Amino acid sequence: MRFCSTRGGVRGWDFRDVLFSGYAPDGGMFMPETLPQLSPETLQSWRELSYTQLVVEVSALFVPDQLIPREDLQVLVSDALAGFSVPEVVRIARLKDGLSILELFHGDTLAFKDLAMTCTVHFINYFLQKENRRAIVLVGTSGDTGGSAIHCAKGLSELDVLVVFPRGRVTPVQEKHMTTCLEDNIHVFAADGSSDNIDQPLRRLFADQKLVTSHGLMSLNSVNWSRVMVQIAHFVYAYMQLSGVERGLELPEFEVVVPTGGAGNITAAYMLKLMGLPLKLVAMVNANDIVHRTVTKGDFSMTSDVTQTLAPAIDIQDPYNIERIFWLLLDSDGSSVKKIMEEFQRSHRHSLLENHRRLLSEVLLTGTVGDEEILETMRRCWEENQYVMCPHTAVAVWHQYHHPHTAGINRCYVATASPAKFQEAVEKAGLPFDPPEAVLALESLPTRYQNLERSQNWCEDWEDRLRAWIHIQMFPVPQGARFL
Repeated sequence: MRFCSTRGGVRGWDFRDVLFSGYAPDGGMFMPETLPQLSPETLQSWRELSYTQLVVEVSALFVPDQLIPREDLQVLVSDALAGFSVPEVVRIARLKDGLSILELFHGDTLAFKDLAMTCTVHFINYFLQKENRRAIVLVGTSGDTGGSAIHCAKGLSELDVLVVFPRGRVTPVQEKHMTTCLEDNIHVFAADGSSDNIDQPLRRLFADQKLVTSHGLMSLNSVNWSRVMVQIAHFVYAYMQLSGVERGLELPEFEVVVPTGGAGNITAAYMLKLMGLPLKLVAMVNANDIVHRTVTKGDFSMTSDVTQTLAPAIDIQDPYNIERIFWLLLDSDGSSVKKIMEEFQRSHRHSLLENHRRLLSEVLLTGTVGDEEILETMRRCWEENQYVMCPHTAVAVWHQYHHPHTAGINRCYVATASPAKFQEAVEKAGLPFDPPEAVLALESLPTRYQNLERSQNWCEDWEDRLRAWIHIQMFPVPQGARFL
Protein backbone atom coordinates (compact mmCIF):
# COMPACT_ATOMS: atom_id res chain seq x y z
CA MET A 1 0.00 0.00 0.00
CA ARG A 2 1.47 3.32 -1.16
CA PHE A 3 0.19 6.86 -0.74
CA CYS A 4 0.18 9.96 -2.94
CA SER A 5 -0.78 13.61 -2.74
CA THR A 6 -4.16 14.81 -3.94
CA ARG A 7 -2.29 17.44 -5.98
CA GLY A 8 -0.17 14.99 -7.92
CA GLY A 9 3.29 16.07 -6.77
CA VAL A 10 4.10 13.18 -4.42
CA ARG A 11 3.79 9.42 -4.90
CA GLY A 12 5.14 6.23 -3.38
CA TRP A 13 5.08 7.11 0.32
CA ASP A 14 4.28 4.38 2.84
CA PHE A 15 2.03 4.50 5.90
CA ARG A 16 4.81 5.54 8.24
CA ASP A 17 5.75 8.42 5.92
CA VAL A 18 2.24 9.85 5.85
CA LEU A 19 1.64 9.19 9.55
CA PHE A 20 4.52 11.56 10.37
CA SER A 21 3.26 14.34 8.15
CA GLY A 22 0.72 17.09 7.84
CA TYR A 23 0.00 18.33 4.38
CA ALA A 24 2.05 16.83 1.55
CA PRO A 25 5.06 18.86 0.38
CA ASP A 26 3.06 20.06 -2.66
CA GLY A 27 0.31 21.38 -0.38
CA GLY A 28 -2.04 18.48 -1.01
CA MET A 29 -3.38 15.77 1.28
CA PHE A 30 -2.31 12.15 1.38
CA MET A 31 -4.50 9.38 0.01
CA PRO A 32 -3.94 5.72 -0.91
CA GLU A 33 -2.80 5.39 -4.52
CA THR A 34 -5.44 2.67 -4.89
CA LEU A 35 -8.39 1.81 -2.69
CA PRO A 36 -8.69 -1.79 -1.49
CA GLN A 37 -11.93 -3.47 -2.50
CA LEU A 38 -14.09 -5.29 0.04
CA SER A 39 -15.82 -8.33 -1.37
CA PRO A 40 -19.30 -9.30 -0.15
CA GLU A 41 -17.69 -12.40 1.37
CA THR A 42 -15.25 -10.29 3.37
CA LEU A 43 -17.98 -7.96 4.59
CA GLN A 44 -20.18 -10.89 5.57
CA SER A 45 -17.28 -12.42 7.49
CA TRP A 46 -17.11 -9.21 9.54
CA ARG A 47 -20.73 -9.45 10.71
CA GLU A 48 -19.95 -10.53 14.27
CA LEU A 49 -16.83 -8.45 14.87
CA SER A 50 -16.64 -5.85 17.64
CA TYR A 51 -15.86 -2.22 16.90
CA THR A 52 -12.27 -2.74 18.08
CA GLN A 53 -11.85 -5.75 15.81
CA LEU A 54 -13.24 -3.78 12.87
CA VAL A 55 -10.69 -1.01 13.47
CA VAL A 56 -7.95 -3.66 13.26
CA GLU A 57 -9.39 -5.11 10.04
CA VAL A 58 -9.76 -1.70 8.39
CA SER A 59 -6.29 -0.55 9.49
CA ALA A 60 -4.71 -3.76 8.22
CA LEU A 61 -5.92 -2.88 4.71
CA PHE A 62 -3.65 0.17 4.71
CA VAL A 63 -0.84 -0.76 7.12
CA PRO A 64 1.35 -3.61 5.80
CA ASP A 65 2.84 -6.22 8.12
CA GLN A 66 6.34 -5.01 7.28
CA LEU A 67 5.60 -1.72 9.07
CA ILE A 68 3.36 -2.91 11.90
CA PRO A 69 3.00 -6.70 12.22
CA ARG A 70 -0.60 -7.83 12.61
CA GLU A 71 -0.11 -8.96 16.20
CA ASP A 72 1.38 -5.55 17.12
CA LEU A 73 -1.46 -3.77 15.33
CA GLN A 74 -4.01 -5.71 17.37
CA VAL A 75 -2.28 -4.77 20.62
CA LEU A 76 -2.00 -1.09 19.65
CA VAL A 77 -5.67 -0.77 18.72
CA SER A 78 -6.86 -2.75 21.73
CA ASP A 79 -4.76 -0.65 24.11
CA ALA A 80 -5.90 2.57 22.44
CA LEU A 81 -9.59 1.75 22.81
CA ALA A 82 -9.45 0.10 26.23
CA GLY A 83 -10.29 3.19 28.27
CA PHE A 84 -13.65 4.13 26.80
CA SER A 85 -16.63 4.42 29.13
CA VAL A 86 -18.79 1.77 27.45
CA PRO A 87 -17.58 -1.81 26.92
CA GLU A 88 -18.37 -1.78 23.20
CA VAL A 89 -16.38 1.51 22.74
CA VAL A 90 -19.15 2.98 20.56
CA ARG A 91 -22.87 2.47 21.01
CA ILE A 92 -26.04 2.70 18.91
CA ALA A 93 -29.14 4.27 20.46
CA ARG A 94 -32.25 2.83 18.79
CA LEU A 95 -35.06 5.32 19.23
CA LYS A 96 -38.63 5.89 18.01
CA ASP A 97 -39.61 5.63 14.33
CA GLY A 98 -36.37 4.01 13.21
CA LEU A 99 -34.11 6.77 14.54
CA SER A 100 -30.73 5.11 15.11
CA ILE A 101 -27.91 7.22 16.54
CA LEU A 102 -24.30 6.03 16.46
CA GLU A 103 -22.71 7.40 19.65
CA LEU A 104 -19.02 8.02 19.05
CA PHE A 105 -18.40 10.14 22.16
CA HIS A 106 -17.50 7.76 24.98
CA GLY A 107 -13.82 8.67 25.21
CA ASP A 108 -11.97 10.98 27.62
CA THR A 109 -13.01 14.24 25.94
CA LEU A 110 -16.54 13.10 25.05
CA ALA A 111 -16.09 13.54 21.29
CA PHE A 112 -15.77 11.23 18.29
CA LYS A 113 -12.23 12.39 17.68
CA ASP A 114 -11.03 10.39 20.69
CA LEU A 115 -11.53 7.19 18.66
CA ALA A 116 -9.24 7.86 15.70
CA MET A 117 -6.97 10.17 17.68
CA THR A 118 -6.01 7.64 20.34
CA CYS A 119 -5.33 4.97 17.71
CA THR A 120 -3.21 7.39 15.69
CA VAL A 121 -1.22 8.47 18.75
CA HIS A 122 -0.54 4.81 19.58
CA PHE A 123 0.70 4.24 16.01
CA ILE A 124 2.96 7.30 16.26
CA ASN A 125 4.37 6.31 19.63
CA TYR A 126 5.04 2.80 18.32
CA PHE A 127 7.40 4.16 15.67
CA LEU A 128 8.96 6.81 17.90
CA GLN A 129 9.90 4.23 20.53
CA LYS A 130 11.10 1.77 17.93
CA GLU A 131 13.34 4.37 16.28
CA ASN A 132 14.32 6.38 19.40
CA ARG A 133 12.92 9.58 17.88
CA ARG A 134 10.83 12.53 19.03
CA ALA A 135 8.16 14.55 17.20
CA ILE A 136 6.04 17.66 17.58
CA VAL A 137 2.32 17.59 16.90
CA LEU A 138 0.89 20.92 15.73
CA VAL A 139 -2.91 21.13 15.94
CA GLY A 140 -5.37 23.85 15.03
CA THR A 141 -8.81 23.11 16.45
CA SER A 142 -12.42 24.26 16.21
CA GLY A 143 -12.99 22.75 19.64
CA ASP A 144 -12.82 18.98 19.92
CA THR A 145 -9.62 18.04 18.06
CA GLY A 146 -7.33 19.94 20.41
CA GLY A 147 -8.66 18.42 23.60
CA SER A 148 -8.61 14.96 22.12
CA ALA A 149 -5.01 15.30 20.89
CA ILE A 150 -3.94 16.57 24.31
CA HIS A 151 -5.57 13.79 26.30
CA CYS A 152 -4.34 11.06 23.97
CA ALA A 153 -0.73 12.27 24.05
CA LYS A 154 -0.29 13.77 27.51
CA GLY A 155 2.73 12.46 29.37
CA LEU A 156 4.40 10.82 26.36
CA SER A 157 8.10 11.62 26.49
CA GLU A 158 8.62 11.17 22.74
CA LEU A 159 5.82 13.53 21.68
CA ASP A 160 5.14 17.24 22.27
CA VAL A 161 1.72 18.65 21.40
CA LEU A 162 1.13 22.29 20.48
CA VAL A 163 -2.57 23.20 20.18
CA VAL A 164 -4.07 26.49 18.96
CA PHE A 165 -7.76 27.12 19.66
CA PRO A 166 -10.04 30.09 18.81
CA ARG A 167 -10.65 32.08 21.99
CA GLY A 168 -14.35 32.61 22.73
CA ARG A 169 -15.45 30.28 19.93
CA VAL A 170 -15.37 27.00 21.84
CA THR A 171 -17.53 25.92 24.76
CA PRO A 172 -16.23 26.18 28.35
CA VAL A 173 -15.91 22.38 28.56
CA GLN A 174 -13.98 22.20 25.29
CA GLU A 175 -11.65 24.95 26.50
CA LYS A 176 -11.13 23.31 29.89
CA HIS A 177 -10.25 19.99 28.24
CA MET A 178 -7.33 21.84 26.65
CA THR A 179 -6.20 24.41 29.20
CA THR A 180 -6.32 22.23 32.34
CA CYS A 181 -3.77 19.75 31.02
CA LEU A 182 -0.49 20.76 32.71
CA GLU A 183 1.83 17.97 31.56
CA ASP A 184 5.22 19.15 30.34
CA ASN A 185 4.67 17.90 26.79
CA ILE A 186 1.40 19.87 26.31
CA HIS A 187 1.43 23.49 25.08
CA VAL A 188 -1.76 25.47 24.39
CA PHE A 189 -2.31 28.81 22.61
CA ALA A 190 -5.57 30.80 22.53
CA ALA A 191 -5.91 32.82 19.31
CA ASP A 192 -8.13 35.84 18.71
CA GLY A 193 -9.77 34.52 15.56
CA SER A 194 -11.66 31.64 14.01
CA SER A 195 -10.48 28.08 13.45
CA ASP A 196 -10.18 28.90 9.74
CA ASN A 197 -7.90 31.82 10.67
CA ILE A 198 -5.75 29.44 12.69
CA ASP A 199 -5.37 27.06 9.74
CA GLN A 200 -3.59 29.72 7.66
CA PRO A 201 -0.35 30.08 9.68
CA LEU A 202 -0.36 26.34 10.36
CA ARG A 203 -0.41 25.61 6.63
CA ARG A 204 2.59 27.92 6.21
CA LEU A 205 4.51 26.12 8.93
CA PHE A 206 3.82 22.72 7.39
CA ALA A 207 4.87 24.05 3.98
CA ASP A 208 8.35 24.78 5.42
CA GLN A 209 9.95 21.39 4.79
CA LYS A 210 13.16 22.35 6.59
CA LEU A 211 11.18 23.07 9.76
CA VAL A 212 9.09 19.92 9.33
CA THR A 213 12.07 17.60 8.91
CA SER A 214 14.34 19.21 11.53
CA HIS A 215 11.71 19.10 14.28
CA GLY A 216 9.60 16.11 13.29
CA LEU A 217 6.62 18.43 12.86
CA MET A 218 3.36 16.62 12.16
CA SER A 219 -0.42 17.01 12.30
CA LEU A 220 -3.13 15.23 14.27
CA ASN A 221 -6.01 17.04 12.58
CA SER A 222 -7.93 14.91 10.12
CA VAL A 223 -5.35 16.19 7.65
CA ASN A 224 -3.47 13.15 8.97
CA TRP A 225 -4.42 10.14 6.90
CA SER A 226 -4.50 7.81 9.90
CA ARG A 227 -7.42 9.76 11.38
CA VAL A 228 -9.54 9.27 8.27
CA MET A 229 -8.47 5.62 8.02
CA VAL A 230 -9.72 4.75 11.50
CA GLN A 231 -12.96 6.67 10.92
CA ILE A 232 -13.83 4.27 8.10
CA ALA A 233 -14.52 1.71 10.84
CA HIS A 234 -17.36 3.87 12.26
CA PHE A 235 -19.41 3.24 9.17
CA VAL A 236 -18.53 -0.43 8.83
CA TYR A 237 -19.70 -0.95 12.41
CA ALA A 238 -22.97 0.93 11.88
CA TYR A 239 -23.62 -1.02 8.71
CA MET A 240 -23.01 -4.38 10.36
CA GLN A 241 -25.20 -3.52 13.33
CA LEU A 242 -28.15 -2.04 11.44
CA SER A 243 -28.30 -3.30 7.87
CA GLY A 244 -29.08 -6.96 8.49
CA VAL A 245 -26.18 -8.46 6.52
CA GLU A 246 -26.85 -12.11 5.77
CA ARG A 247 -24.50 -14.63 4.23
CA GLY A 248 -25.13 -15.26 0.56
CA LEU A 249 -27.55 -12.37 0.10
CA GLU A 250 -26.96 -9.08 -1.71
CA LEU A 251 -25.66 -6.30 0.52
CA PRO A 252 -28.52 -3.90 1.35
CA GLU A 253 -28.24 -0.14 0.81
CA PHE A 254 -27.59 1.92 3.94
CA GLU A 255 -27.84 5.67 4.55
CA VAL A 256 -25.48 7.55 6.86
CA VAL A 257 -26.16 11.13 7.95
CA VAL A 258 -23.15 13.05 9.26
CA PRO A 259 -22.83 16.49 10.89
CA THR A 260 -20.05 18.01 8.80
CA GLY A 261 -17.37 20.62 9.43
CA GLY A 262 -13.88 19.66 8.28
CA ALA A 263 -15.48 16.78 6.32
CA GLY A 264 -13.23 14.01 7.65
CA ASN A 265 -16.06 11.68 8.63
CA ILE A 266 -17.97 12.07 5.37
CA THR A 267 -14.71 11.51 3.48
CA ALA A 268 -14.22 8.22 5.33
CA ALA A 269 -17.78 7.21 4.47
CA TYR A 270 -17.27 8.07 0.79
CA MET A 271 -14.10 6.01 0.68
CA LEU A 272 -15.96 3.06 2.17
CA LYS A 273 -18.66 3.46 -0.48
CA LEU A 274 -15.96 3.27 -3.18
CA MET A 275 -14.46 0.23 -1.43
CA GLY A 276 -17.69 -1.71 -1.91
CA LEU A 277 -20.24 -0.89 0.79
CA PRO A 278 -23.55 0.35 -0.71
CA LEU A 279 -23.87 3.63 1.20
CA LYS A 280 -26.03 6.69 0.65
CA LEU A 281 -24.23 9.74 2.06
CA VAL A 282 -25.81 12.81 3.63
CA ALA A 283 -23.64 15.67 4.94
CA MET A 284 -25.50 18.11 7.18
CA VAL A 285 -24.03 21.51 8.04
CA ASN A 286 -24.97 24.49 10.20
CA ALA A 287 -25.11 28.11 9.03
CA ASN A 288 -21.52 27.77 7.80
CA ASP A 289 -22.85 26.12 4.68
CA ILE A 290 -19.93 25.95 2.25
CA VAL A 291 -20.31 22.19 1.76
CA HIS A 292 -24.04 22.58 1.04
CA ARG A 293 -23.45 25.43 -1.43
CA THR A 294 -20.67 23.50 -3.16
CA VAL A 295 -22.88 20.45 -3.71
CA THR A 296 -26.06 22.26 -4.68
CA LYS A 297 -24.73 25.31 -6.54
CA GLY A 298 -21.05 24.65 -7.27
CA ASP A 299 -20.28 27.65 -5.05
CA PHE A 300 -17.08 26.55 -3.29
CA SER A 301 -16.41 29.85 -1.56
CA MET A 302 -16.04 31.31 1.91
CA THR A 303 -18.28 34.05 3.23
CA SER A 304 -16.70 37.08 4.86
CA ASP A 305 -16.80 35.66 8.41
CA VAL A 306 -17.31 32.37 10.16
CA THR A 307 -20.76 32.38 11.77
CA GLN A 308 -20.78 31.40 15.43
CA THR A 309 -23.54 28.85 16.05
CA LEU A 310 -24.79 26.48 18.73
CA ALA A 311 -22.73 23.77 17.00
CA PRO A 312 -19.27 25.39 17.20
CA ALA A 313 -17.16 22.34 16.30
CA ILE A 314 -18.52 22.61 12.74
CA ASP A 315 -18.24 26.40 12.52
CA ILE A 316 -15.88 25.91 9.59
CA GLN A 317 -15.69 27.55 6.18
CA ASP A 318 -12.62 25.70 4.97
CA PRO A 319 -13.72 22.03 4.96
CA TYR A 320 -10.22 20.87 4.13
CA ASN A 321 -11.07 17.20 3.63
CA ILE A 322 -13.26 18.12 0.69
CA GLU A 323 -9.99 18.15 -1.23
CA ARG A 324 -9.87 14.38 -0.72
CA ILE A 325 -13.46 14.09 -1.93
CA PHE A 326 -12.63 16.08 -5.07
CA TRP A 327 -9.66 13.78 -5.73
CA LEU A 328 -11.79 10.64 -5.37
CA LEU A 329 -14.56 12.14 -7.46
CA LEU A 330 -12.20 13.16 -10.28
CA ASP A 331 -10.49 9.75 -10.59
CA SER A 332 -7.26 10.82 -8.85
CA ASP A 333 -6.71 13.76 -11.22
CA GLY A 334 -4.14 15.65 -9.16
CA SER A 335 -3.73 18.49 -11.64
CA SER A 336 -7.44 19.35 -11.56
CA VAL A 337 -7.52 19.17 -7.76
CA LYS A 338 -4.41 21.36 -7.57
CA LYS A 339 -6.06 23.98 -9.79
CA ILE A 340 -9.27 24.00 -7.73
CA MET A 341 -7.56 24.16 -4.36
CA GLU A 342 -4.90 26.71 -5.25
CA GLU A 343 -7.55 29.08 -6.60
CA PHE A 344 -9.62 28.53 -3.45
CA GLN A 345 -6.65 29.17 -1.16
CA ARG A 346 -5.65 32.26 -3.13
CA SER A 347 -9.08 33.90 -3.47
CA HIS A 348 -11.23 31.91 -1.01
CA ARG A 349 -13.59 31.06 -3.83
CA HIS A 350 -13.97 28.69 -6.75
CA SER A 351 -16.91 27.86 -9.00
CA LEU A 352 -17.06 24.15 -9.73
CA LEU A 353 -17.49 23.13 -13.33
CA GLU A 354 -21.08 21.97 -13.78
CA ASN A 355 -20.04 18.40 -14.61
CA HIS A 356 -17.95 18.33 -11.42
CA ARG A 357 -20.85 19.69 -9.36
CA ARG A 358 -23.20 17.13 -10.87
CA LEU A 359 -20.82 14.28 -10.05
CA LEU A 360 -20.56 15.55 -6.49
CA SER A 361 -24.32 15.85 -6.07
CA GLU A 362 -24.76 12.26 -7.28
CA VAL A 363 -22.71 10.89 -4.38
CA LEU A 364 -23.50 13.42 -1.65
CA LEU A 365 -26.76 14.89 -0.41
CA THR A 366 -26.56 17.93 1.85
CA GLY A 367 -28.67 20.16 4.04
CA THR A 368 -28.16 23.22 6.21
CA VAL A 369 -29.66 23.82 9.65
CA GLY A 370 -29.92 27.05 11.67
CA ASP A 371 -29.75 27.47 15.43
CA GLU A 372 -33.53 27.50 15.92
CA GLU A 373 -33.84 24.27 13.96
CA ILE A 374 -31.09 22.75 16.11
CA LEU A 375 -33.05 23.61 19.26
CA GLU A 376 -36.32 22.33 17.76
CA THR A 377 -34.66 19.04 16.88
CA MET A 378 -33.18 18.64 20.36
CA ARG A 379 -36.59 19.31 21.92
CA ARG A 380 -38.46 16.93 19.63
CA CYS A 381 -36.01 14.10 20.22
CA TRP A 382 -36.37 14.61 23.98
CA GLU A 383 -40.17 14.74 23.83
CA GLU A 384 -40.39 11.56 21.77
CA ASN A 385 -37.51 9.56 23.29
CA GLN A 386 -36.30 11.26 26.50
CA TYR A 387 -32.93 11.35 24.75
CA VAL A 388 -30.66 14.41 25.01
CA MET A 389 -28.34 15.00 22.07
CA CYS A 390 -25.61 17.55 21.44
CA PRO A 391 -26.28 20.37 18.94
CA HIS A 392 -24.00 18.81 16.30
CA THR A 393 -25.92 15.56 16.45
CA ALA A 394 -29.09 17.64 16.13
CA VAL A 395 -27.76 19.12 12.89
CA ALA A 396 -27.79 15.59 11.51
CA VAL A 397 -31.02 14.39 13.15
CA TRP A 398 -32.97 17.36 11.72
CA HIS A 399 -32.80 15.32 8.50
CA GLN A 400 -34.80 12.52 10.16
CA TYR A 401 -37.72 14.82 10.87
CA HIS A 402 -37.82 16.44 7.43
CA HIS A 403 -36.89 13.60 5.06
CA PRO A 404 -39.03 10.51 5.63
CA HIS A 405 -37.35 7.13 5.45
CA THR A 406 -37.13 5.44 2.09
CA ALA A 407 -38.75 2.03 2.42
CA GLY A 408 -36.22 -0.77 2.69
CA ILE A 409 -33.19 1.43 3.38
CA ASN A 410 -31.83 1.58 6.92
CA ARG A 411 -30.41 4.86 8.15
CA CYS A 412 -27.95 5.92 10.85
CA TYR A 413 -27.17 9.33 12.34
CA VAL A 414 -23.70 10.08 13.65
CA ALA A 415 -23.48 11.56 17.16
CA THR A 416 -20.13 13.29 17.28
CA ALA A 417 -20.15 14.61 20.86
CA SER A 418 -21.80 14.29 24.23
CA PRO A 419 -24.36 16.92 25.24
CA ALA A 420 -22.21 17.41 28.36
CA LYS A 421 -19.82 19.47 26.22
CA PHE A 422 -22.56 21.83 25.06
CA GLN A 423 -24.56 22.62 28.16
CA GLU A 424 -25.51 26.12 26.98
CA ALA A 425 -27.32 24.65 23.97
CA VAL A 426 -29.03 22.04 26.17
CA GLU A 427 -30.20 24.82 28.50
CA LYS A 428 -31.44 26.94 25.58
CA ALA A 429 -33.47 23.96 24.41
CA GLY A 430 -34.98 23.77 27.90
CA LEU A 431 -33.92 20.16 28.44
CA PRO A 432 -32.98 18.50 31.74
CA PHE A 433 -29.42 17.29 31.91
CA ASP A 434 -26.98 16.44 34.68
CA PRO A 435 -23.35 16.72 33.54
CA PRO A 436 -21.08 13.82 34.54
CA GLU A 437 -18.74 14.26 37.50
CA ALA A 438 -15.68 14.40 35.23
CA VAL A 439 -17.09 17.47 33.50
CA LEU A 440 -18.08 19.20 36.75
CA ALA A 441 -14.57 18.61 38.13
CA LEU A 442 -13.02 20.64 35.28
CA GLU A 443 -14.28 23.87 36.84
CA SER A 444 -11.92 23.66 39.81
CA LEU A 445 -8.76 22.69 37.93
CA PRO A 446 -5.91 25.16 37.30
CA THR A 447 -5.26 26.25 33.71
CA ARG A 448 -2.24 27.08 31.57
CA TYR A 449 -2.10 28.62 28.09
CA GLN A 450 -0.59 31.46 26.06
CA ASN A 451 -2.34 34.12 23.99
CA LEU A 452 -2.09 34.91 20.28
CA GLU A 453 -3.46 38.44 19.98
CA ARG A 454 -5.10 39.84 16.87
CA SER A 455 -2.93 42.35 15.01
CA GLN A 456 -2.91 44.05 11.63
CA ASN A 457 -0.65 41.31 10.24
CA TRP A 458 -2.03 38.58 12.46
CA CYS A 459 -1.30 35.66 10.12
CA GLU A 460 2.39 36.47 9.80
CA ASP A 461 2.63 37.37 13.50
CA TRP A 462 1.05 34.09 14.60
CA GLU A 463 3.26 32.12 12.26
CA ASP A 464 6.37 33.89 13.60
CA ARG A 465 5.29 33.37 17.20
CA LEU A 466 4.64 29.66 16.74
CA ARG A 467 7.81 29.19 14.72
CA ALA A 468 9.87 30.91 17.41
CA TRP A 469 8.26 28.77 20.09
CA ILE A 470 9.08 25.60 18.16
CA HIS A 471 12.71 26.65 17.72
CA ILE A 472 13.18 27.77 21.31
CA GLN A 473 11.31 25.06 23.16
CA MET A 474 12.05 21.95 21.16
CA PHE A 475 15.24 20.05 20.49
CA PRO A 476 15.80 19.32 16.80
CA VAL A 477 15.68 15.65 15.94
CA PRO A 478 19.06 14.11 15.12
CA GLN A 479 20.51 15.12 11.78
CA GLY A 480 19.63 12.61 9.10
CA ALA A 481 16.47 11.37 10.86
CA ARG A 482 13.72 11.01 8.29
CA PHE A 483 10.21 11.92 9.38
CA LEU A 484 8.89 12.50 5.87
